[in-house]
Amino acid sequence: MTVLETRADPLALFGAWLDEAHASEPSDPNAMALATVDETGLPDVRMVLLKSFDADGFVFYTNRESVKGRQLARHPGAALCFHWKSLGRQIRIRGPVDDVSEEEADAYFHSRPKGSRIGAWASKQSEPLESRFALEQAVAKYTAKYGLRDVPRPDHWGGYRLKPVSMEFWRAQQFRLHDRIVFRPDETGGWTGTWLYP
Repeated sequence: MTVLETRADPLALFGAWLDEAHASEPSDPNAMALATVDETGLPDVRMVLLKSFDADGFVFYTNRESVKGRQLARHPGAALCFHWKSLGRQIRIRGPVDDVSEEEADAYFHSRPKGSRIGAWASKQSEPLESRFALEQAVAKYTAKYGLRDVPRPDHWGGYRLKPVSMEFWRAQQFRLHDRIVFRPDETGGWTGTWLYP
């Protein structure tokens, strides 16, 4: 079990906790709640999948014309929350969001199953859908179009990278006296951790 301490490197600690979640969570240990805000400042949240992370940030992909894509275009900042009930742990991460490079988006898109790549063309994500049949027709259209060819990445589909300005680690303890440490970047280019009351 990883040690929770203020001197830890939060990115290394995140990686260790994610590895432990892969061993204990029955499905999607990389699932995270993504919170954005709309044009009025009202929060909006949904579950997405973390696809990679490193010192530059945490990466996820979506249709840029979706609700979350439009919200991030207006307000390029977000919050993430991972919750692993099997481990009694959660991690909260906040920070500004930038687009990943076209090359990075292409590489990830082409690693997806062909059906998922066709779905990216067929789905007008977040738009009203008149019927399930309409979606199935769109899938059939693009399946026929790209049946024997590679499926290119649509211009409207891409990735985002959240650069953390805070990372809070929470671990369940008895009587709701949970462990909490928040890490923030410091002037040395490293991180400073602070214990928080539960």
